[in-house]
Parts: sequence; C-alpha cells; structure tokens
Amino acid sequence: MQLRKNTLSKVIICALVLVLVIVPVTPSSGIVSGEGSAVDIETRVKDIIEVDGERFRDLNANDELDVYEDWRLPVEERVDNLVSQMTVEEKVGMMLISTFNNESSRTSLAEDHLRYFIVRDDPEPSDLASRNNDFQELGEASRLGIPVVMTSNPRNHVNPNQTYGHAEAGGQLSTWPGELGLAATQDPELVKEFAQIAAKEWRAAGMHKIYGYMADVLTEPRWTRTDGTFGEDPELVSAMITSIVEGFQGEELDENSVSLTIKHFAGGGPRLNGTDPHHEWGSTNVYPTEGSLYTYHLPPFEAAIEAGTTSIMPYYAKPVNEGSALQLPEHLWYTEEQQFEEVAFAYNEGLLQGLLRDELGFEGYVNSDTGIIKDSARPWGVEHLTEPERYAKAIEAGTNIFSGGTDVDPLLESVNSGLVDESAIDNSISFLLIEMFELGLFENPYVDPERAQEIGDDPESQALADEAHRKSIVLLRNGNDDTGQVLPISDKEVEDVKLYVEVFEEDEEAAAEASKGLAESIKLADSSINVVDSPEEATHAYLAVLPALSWREDDTENDPPSIELIKDSDTGIDSERILELQEQVETTILGVNMTNPWLINDIEPGADAVLATFNTTPDAIVDIIRGKFNPSGKLPYTVPADKEAVENNLSDVPGYAETFDYAYTNEVGDEYALGFGLSYKNTSYLKSKIDRLEEDGEFANHGAAQSLKAKLNPVEEFEKQGESQKVIKHMEKFNKKLIQLEGKGFISKSGYEELKKDASNLTK
Repeated sequence: MQLRKNTLSKVIICALVLVLVIVPVTPSSGIVSGEGSAVDIETRVKDIIEVDGERFRDLNANDELDVYEDWRLPVEERVDNLVSQMTVEEKVGMMLISTFNNESSRTSLAEDHLRYFIVRDDPEPSDLASRNNDFQELGEASRLGIPVVMTSNPRNHVNPNQTYGHAEAGGQLSTWPGELGLAATQDPELVKEFAQIAAKEWRAAGMHKIYGYMADVLTEPRWTRTDGTFGEDPELVSAMITSIVEGFQGEELDENSVSLTIKHFAGGGPRLNGTDPHHEWGSTNVYPTEGSLYTYHLPPFEAAIEAGTTSIMPYYAKPVNEGSALQLPEHLWYTEEQQFEEVAFAYNEGLLQGLLRDELGFEGYVNSDTGIIKDSARPWGVEHLTEPERYAKAIEAGTNIFSGGTDVDPLLESVNSGLVDESAIDNSISFLLIEMFELGLFENPYVDPERAQEIGDDPESQALADEAHRKSIVLLRNGNDDTGQVLPISDKEVEDVKLYVEVFEEDEEAAAEASKGLAESIKLADSSINVVDSPEEATHAYLAVLPALSWREDDTENDPPSIELIKDSDTGIDSERILELQEQVETTILGVNMTNPWLINDIEPGADAVLATFNTTPDAIVDIIRGKFNPSGKLPYTVPADKEAVENNLSDVPGYAETFDYAYTNEVGDEYALGFGLSYKNTSYLKSKIDRLEEDGEFANHGAAQSLKAKLNPVEEFEKQGESQKVIKHMEKFNKKLIQLEGKGFISKSGYEELKKDASNLTK
C-alpha cells in the first residue's frame, strides 16, 4: 500500500453507501460512507494522504490512514477508533457548549478542547462562513483534527424583540413569519419547504445545528416564551415539528443537513401563572389535570422522535408531586409514594431514561439547556450537590452534553474522582462524534463565503417566505351589521382613502419611530395608498399593536406576567389612545401582533376590522388590506375572553380544552378559538381578483374576463339583499362559465384554480 501526501487539496471521491441497523440507546449511525456516493474532501492545515488511489485527510498527522480518517468505513467504527485515541481532557471538552466569542472561544478550543459553540450575534452569511472557516482551521490544527460544530437558536424569522437564549438573530437570511405564524398557515408542506430552504442557507454559512424548534404545547397564555411555540393544538404542533425535522435534517443526517435539538422535554407549557423556570419562582412543572402530560404535552416529542431528531433538550423545570394529578404509568413512578423525582428534567433519570428513551424510543442524545450546573444558574432540585456531583447525576440520568459553560474543571473532577466512569463519557461523546461524522465535517468542514452570501440573499427564497407571511395573517373581524365588510379596499375605493398609521409599543419613543417606519413601508408596498400624517386628515387608520413580554423583565417574583393591553401592565400598551383613534377616524383597522394570546377585549370592539399577525412583514399586511391576497390564516391558539378567564385557566390544558367559556367572543358572535379565521367572501373581492388576474395576463383576452365578471352582477345584488339561496344558484352559473373558459383555454390553469377556490369560499 503506497502513501502519497498532498497539501491543501480539494477533491470529489466516490463511496459505497451501506445501511446499518440502529441499536437502541447506545450511540449509533444510520449512515455509512463508502463507494458509490460523492465525498467532498478539503484540508487547509493537515496533509492529504492517498491510499489505493483514494484520498483522505491525515487529521492526526501520523502519515497513516487511521480508521477514523477512512470515509469508506462504517461511522461506528470510525467513532470507536477516534474515542480510543482521545484523552479524557479532550473527551470532557467535547461535552460543553459555550457561547461563541471570537477571542475566548479560540482559547476554549485550543486549551480546553471545546468543539461546540452557540452563535448569538447576527452577522451577514459571508461573515458567518468566514468565521466558521477560521475555527475549522483551529480544529484541524489540533492533535486529532476534530472539527467544530456551530450552533444557533432559530434565525430565519422576523424578530422585533431579540431575546437571549430564545431567538437572538433574524433578518440576514430568508425571513419568515414567527413560529406561531407558520402554525397559522396550517400548511405542513409549506413549513417543510421553509426548513429545507433554511437548512441550505445555514449549511452554506457554516452553521450545523439548531437549538430548536420548540415542541412545547401552549397551555398558559401568560408564558413569556409563547411566541417560540407552534400554539396549543398537540396535533398541529406535531405536524409542524415533523415538517421542521424532515426539512432541516432530511431523511438521514448528511452533509446537507442541519441537526436539530428539539426542546423543551417534557413540555414547557405547564407554566403556573405563566412564570418561567429561568427563575426559581417558576421552577416547577405542576400537572393538575389527570393525563395532561400524555394527552397534550408528549405528542409533539413523539412526532420529533418519529421524524428522527438528532437531539432533545430538557427544560430547566422540575416536576413536582404536590398539586399534580396522575400522569405516569406505575412502572415509571420514582417511588411507590412519589410519582416524580423532584429534580430538573436534565437530572431526572426516570423521565429521561424511563420515559424519553425506554417508553418513547428516543435514540439520539440529550442536550441540556443553558446553565444548569453552577450555583448562579438553574440547578433546580439539586442545589445541595456540588458541581462535580451535579455533572455526575445529570450524566447518570441521561444528559450527554451541557450548554452554557467553558469551565471544564468540575466535569473533569467528576471523572478523576470516580463520580463518573470514563465509559459514560465515551458513551456521550460517541453520540456527538456520530453527529459530526454524519454531517460530513470530518471530510470537509469548510464553506465558501461568497456562496453563503449568494444563497442567503436568494430572492426566490424570500419570495416563498413572503407567501408564508401572507398565509399567516388571520382575519378576525371584517366589519359589523352597521358597516358591512370594510376589507379589502378595492382599487376604486383606494382613490378616496387617506390612511393614518400608528404603532403601539411599551416604549413610546420606539413606537413613534416605528410609526414612521411602518408608514413608509406601506407607501413602498402600495403607492396607491395615500398615507397622511394625522388622524384629523384620515378616512382610515391602521393601528398596529405590538405588545411583548420578556422573561427577564416581565416575569418577576410575586408578580407574574400580564397579557392585558393597558398602559399600567407589562405590555404598556396605551389602550386609551387606541380607543380615542377608533372614535376619531371613520374606519379603523386594528392589527395586533399576537405573539401571546393577548387580552384584546378592551380594544377589539371599537375596530371596524381586526387582523392577527405573528411577526409579519408590512408588505404582507398591505396585500391583505388591499385584497391582493385572500386571508387564509387560522388562530393557532384560543384568545381568552378576559382577565378572569386567564386566572381560571388550568395551566396544563390548552384553551380549546377548558371546561368553561374561555374564548373571547366578538360582537357579531364569532369565538376567537383555535382554528378560527375569516376570508373575503364577497362578490366585489371576486371581481377585483378577476381584474388582477387579467392585468397579470392570466386571461386570453379582455372579453373572457368581462364575461366572467358579468356572471357576478346578479350575485352581488342578491348578496346585498341577503338572499343566500339565490346567491348560491347564480354562483353555479359563474362556476359553469369558469369551467367553460378554462376548457377553451381562455384562462390559465393557475388563474382557474384561484377563482375556483375563491368561488367555493364565497358559496360556503
């Protein structure tokens, strides 16, 4: 066997793909590299060696092809070989994830052997890529050449309130509605497409792993992390999570995948009074409703496991027995007398090993939440233990990697003192190395910064994101008996519209600036809208209400978060000003950014139309108001009726399952419950749609469009008279005409499908 060295080479080589049987609980890989698939090799520090005409990275610089360097071999064999060559210090370093810092992280990598870093800033994709390359060179230069894994919280969503540990970034890649907005689309295929696009952007920029997404089911409306959930319906949340995993990871983890850490097991939703376990006063999970854990909170995690999520993150909270009804089967009880061991989920062997692995069949690794070890952090239920003892208990419970620290000494001490057997460390890092091998990082961890920027700026990706924004908006109310429908504003009507715009936030100075920005955005989105500077000039007003809650500022001891939209509350929304404008301006459109199920009972009745948005772009809102898009979004949760409803809700049960009149009901009798949302159903909307389709060239000629509009004239008259049966009868004639035009090729297939759907909605 002849060896030949080459430096700084990049080649494409072929490999045979084999299928391995996955062994439960112990680390295992579903992918084997071998002949038949293209393997991309790049090195920048170490040499490349050639064996039997194939090329490999000589990562430990011994001029030999080690098993772990041989991409033709099964991943498990490569992992076992690499683990056998690692020192205990190198192993321990791999089990910590620290916040990325361009200076200190270099030291952590070189001296403490850390390889996982969480990125919390928001640079351009090209800068992310260059940073990745710098750190991959440092990893390659180390003794064994182990690569680096760059991690982040989600960064593909409109993010007006960036929150540490939640969603620190947004706007540099394709920008989609928030998670609640994705849920409001009710479209799992769209969400999968989002995840596929985002995965391509992430990998191009040298990002490999997501702390996300949240599989928590919302069961307490005051929770400050509601906006990171997919709502309150376990079935819908499960569908969203399945799409997220399948889209980001693919069928199997490979060099195109982004590895997911689904959170927060066993469900962060049961928040008593909305308080969060970032704080000691919110550190418990109480389950007052029998069976709520299995009925509501576990299904999305089961979906994530079925879809193949790489890892799962337990929440900070600890389950408690007092106040909890029966949840666990008898064989999972902590003792004969205690259902739960009252320690945080990351320390809880009964729930991680017994429930997550043995009962639900999870075969990936467990990634702790940030900061569970130190006294100054969140070691709920194990405060009496030393730091080495906490590591030992968490590892024994089933936690494999620890987020939020750079100090390896306590973990190293737990091994050296015998609290943790080195075999347990080997087990944990084997999970992590499998992830690295399957992501292709041992063959080529480097990326092209120019390509990263090009992919991040791809207008086609943003066009799909814009479609999701439009689909996410929920039309809650459209006029009343006195006004009739006030939306959409047609091309003819807009000529007489003078629109005043005002934004409402807690910070009045920020709100004033945001009002100017939103007004400019609306002008740019639709130049036909005449935006005026004062309500006195206006015929219409768009009032954008943007409440926000923070677990840092609004969740304080003995003062749980409030979702009231009033000045003297955590949201700080000036409801009195909103009511004044509703009285002053003839037609007001209220747009509420529903990142929590806010109490809108004071400000909703005075509006003429109401939209629910979920971190949505101004362009999408304009498209809804002007009728360029027929609203199709549905509420992903139930909006509570009032403060009393909130205070009486069961913290472990979704709003739709409450046993009293929990949902808000508007003056026309519509309940703002899970799944509610209106569409435009009047004839004038259909006529406007025909005009727009004609402008877009979807009709063969003007006469075809006009003949179709003519069929709507009697429909419009009977609609005004409330003659529903006659409306239906004449809509049948419209549909026949539509089919006739499509059959003769006078309307495009896409135009036909759009009008067919809208006609069906009107008839319903």
